[in-house]
Amino acid sequence: MKVFVLYDSLYGNTQKIAEAIGQAFIGEARVSKVTQINLSEVEGAGLLIVGSPTHGGRPTPAVQDFLKNIPGSSIQGTSFAAFDTRSSILIARVFGYASPRIAATLKEKGGMMISPPEAFFVVGSKGPLKDGELERALNWGKKLKEILERK
Repeated sequence: MKVFVLYDSLYGNTQKIAEAIGQAFIGEARVSKVTQINLSEVEGAGLLIVGSPTHGGRPTPAVQDFLKNIPGSSIQGTSFAAFDTRSSILIARVFGYASPRIAATLKEKGGMMISPPEAFFVVGSKGPLKDGELERALNWGKKLKEILERK
């Protein structure tokens, strides 16, 4: 099964989360920045996991471009999950978060969400990651793998 964990990262936190998620899929997952993947590669994926830091309530421009450019037919019926990194600062809650927007776009393109969008938290606005977030990411990846295996 082809598993892709695709992300963008500005301060390295989202990359660390993506790598931890990928560890759950030993030998099955390709972890890559969205700017370093060809859209044709994700066709026929068993699972597409997309993550971004939250900036202004949205994914980064690189993730938005990636999502916008996915041909609808290429992920029709593909299982997906979305995640973001975010601050726990109250003001950020006003604008929303990246992962629900990622999930909505993938669903519009015909993907099948297998888990609600997940959030991983950073200290302040730039990080580092809060204690325990890498372990939570690995465990979330394991949960996604179990969901796929039951399908």
